[in-house]
Amino acid sequence: MVTIELTEGWRFFDAEGDYDLPVSLPFDSVSTMVKAGHAPEPYVGDAEAALRWIAERDWVLCRSVELTQTDVELVLSGLDGVVGVSVNGVDVVTADNAFRTWRVDLSHCARLGDNQIALRFRSVIQAAEARQKAQPFYIPYHKGNCPIANINMLRKQQCDFGWDWNTALAPFGVSGGVSICSAMKTRIAHLHVAQAHHDTESQSVSVTVTAHVVHGEGAVAEMRFAGRRREAVVKDGVAQAVFFIEEPQLWWPNGQGDQPLYSLEIRCGAAVAMRRIGLRRIEHVTVKDAKGTGFKFRVNGRDVFAKGANWIPADALHGRIERDKVRDLLQSAVDAHMNMIRVWGGGRYEPDWFYDLCDDMGLMVWQDFMFACNLYPADRAFLSNVAAEVVEQVQRLQHHACLALWCGDNELLGMLHEFPEARANRDRYLVMYDRLNQTLEHALFEADPQANWWPSSPSLGPFNYGDAWHEDSSGDMHVWTVWHENMPFEAYREMTPRFVSEFGFQSFPSMDVIRRFIAPEDRNMASPVMDAHQKNAGGNARIVGTMMRDFRLPERFEDLVYLSQVQQGLAIKTAVTAWRALKPHCMGTLYWQLNDTWPCASWSSLDYGGGWKVLHHMAARFYAPVLVTVVPQGGSDVFKLINDLSGEVDVSIQVAAVTPKGDVRPLAEVSVTAMTHKAFEVLELERDLLKQDEFYVFTWQYRGQHEGQNEGGEGGDIHAPKPFKAYDLIDPKITFETNDLDGVIEIILAAEALALFVTLDADQPGRFSANAVTLLPNVPQKIIFVPQDADITTNFTVQHLYKATLGGAK
Repeated sequence: MVTIELTEGWRFFDAEGDYDLPVSLPFDSVSTMVKAGHAPEPYVGDAEAALRWIAERDWVLCRSVELTQTDVELVLSGLDGVVGVSVNGVDVVTADNAFRTWRVDLSHCARLGDNQIALRFRSVIQAAEARQKAQPFYIPYHKGNCPIANINMLRKQQCDFGWDWNTALAPFGVSGGVSICSAMKTRIAHLHVAQAHHDTESQSVSVTVTAHVVHGEGAVAEMRFAGRRREAVVKDGVAQAVFFIEEPQLWWPNGQGDQPLYSLEIRCGAAVAMRRIGLRRIEHVTVKDAKGTGFKFRVNGRDVFAKGANWIPADALHGRIERDKVRDLLQSAVDAHMNMIRVWGGGRYEPDWFYDLCDDMGLMVWQDFMFACNLYPADRAFLSNVAAEVVEQVQRLQHHACLALWCGDNELLGMLHEFPEARANRDRYLVMYDRLNQTLEHALFEADPQANWWPSSPSLGPFNYGDAWHEDSSGDMHVWTVWHENMPFEAYREMTPRFVSEFGFQSFPSMDVIRRFIAPEDRNMASPVMDAHQKNAGGNARIVGTMMRDFRLPERFEDLVYLSQVQQGLAIKTAVTAWRALKPHCMGTLYWQLNDTWPCASWSSLDYGGGWKVLHHMAARFYAPVLVTVVPQGGSDVFKLINDLSGEVDVSIQVAAVTPKGDVRPLAEVSVTAMTHKAFEVLELERDLLKQDEFYVFTWQYRGQHEGQNEGGEGGDIHAPKPFKAYDLIDPKITFETNDLDGVIEIILAAEALALFVTLDADQPGRFSANAVTLLPNVPQKIIFVPQDADITTNFTVQHLYKATLGGAK
């Protein structure tokens, strides 16, 4: 019997009998009801609360299937919720973990001919409440994040019940699939791929492939890898072969080299498994030094500064996630010179194709286990369920070249300090946390003894339960003082972290997103609808309040939206450049967050839908491989140079002062050779060299060796020693002309005076080559726009700081 994929032909109906809908797999409950016209679009206006009734009911998913034999298994993956599964009226399993695959023997209940399969989805809201009540004592969850209670009781996406950037719709459904196969069919359950790099230059690699085969005892497994062929007999369910590769082509993170992938194919009878393997060695290095304990990633013997962002689910409703749209989000990360993303622990383990994309693109993955900002049960049933989840996920993902680190959780240690129940009975909840953490660690190393492991994020290190939000001597930090504690951006420069895995500042979504989801009458920062699209308490007020520190306030809604994005970009730029300037003391910055799950005010640099906010355009510059930045120190300004390429580069730097009129006064010029192992000072200027109304403007050009090839480039930036509101800007009178160049549009910008954060907007989707740029008089700048549809005429508008804060009312 061939495997029967049960994708089509399902009916989805509620226990009350009000709805009966056809569905295909995969699906989620909310998207299904919206598509059928039984619920409003949840992302428009303030419709969110009107859809929660879907999760308050029990639902059934059912269909029939014809069988020609009865010794079969039912295989279910991605059952999202608490799901009772029955076949021909016989209960066969209760699936209560969205991150597991369930394989059920049906020989006792299957029959020849017609068979009825039913999946009964219990209300996730009621199931979570019932499991909380069954605990011997209350286990707290983060009420500030989750307006729907008790998500910590369920093994499903934690942000489904809400987060401080996510809508609370409590979706459920099937994110994977359902199939039936012969119970005795030979199958390759999973593979384990181990690499041994035999010298410091990685000039030879041995790859050990272990295939775990079910119902194949004594059979011959044929394995092909890197042009070599091996045969191995299945013994005790295992077939193993070793491949020795001389002069391998090594896999490198983005910006460090290429990403070659070798094909691996295993055949055992009719069973086939195929993988793509990148040959690399990623070490997670945590070495004690005079200041504490370092934290960095070493790839193929080379220390790599991790540049990237945190990844959350691509949509609040998993039924709306599409591979091509995810590819675009990840490509945007690559285009901004990122080499790492952190798959955050309140979302989901992404599907296989996500990690394939990261392999292709050179994006190292910091992978959290799916626990975030709550405390969790520690009874045997829960921990056993978690252990099975971990083993399955690690076995599934272990072979990927991109996989750099497994981390136990997101911010659980902090919850021991935050929740009053935990403060009142710390020993109890600390022991519970430790049991969960040990379960994760033991299951990880059972599945992959070579894995890189970090117990929690943030963390000062194993068995250290101190405050990694404010202690910067060791491990990884989450720096939230600027946003949550309302500190100035300069506070980032006062910290000397080893690795920052979360930090961020909010902005409003771009106007094209606002126009799609918020009606004109609701486009006011204090409107109930704008509040509904802001999930962090007081967030809108904090954006505007912070703005008053550095900028003159805009009068128009559109200008306020634009300026919020400029402000966000400056916040993250201040942090990243300060911490890159600490290299090698600091060896990584992953800002919060790359993407959005729905249209909202958030910390993302990519809008919902994938458009680039101002921050992302800035990130493409402040994450550039060769960077010059200004670090204020007392009454001086120190210019520091960072080189993240594989070899040294020769750099020429020019520094000048510029006035709002655009008058340029040269200050200094220097040429240096930049090594790769650390940032270093190239120039120090007394700040009183600048006149009252002057900014620094500086440019640089570099040339050198990278991965054996000549490489060169250039960059430029400005630095304002005072708040921007202290400068009397004048109207730069920007003009632009456009040229259609075979499907892409060239835009040439020019200004008569200094123009800051000049940002183009298009009335159709597309990608600008740059934005939020600085224009000097008589120095035109070319920007390329690639429209999504080249057959549509595109109209452009231009925004800049003077127009937003001084000229907007004119």
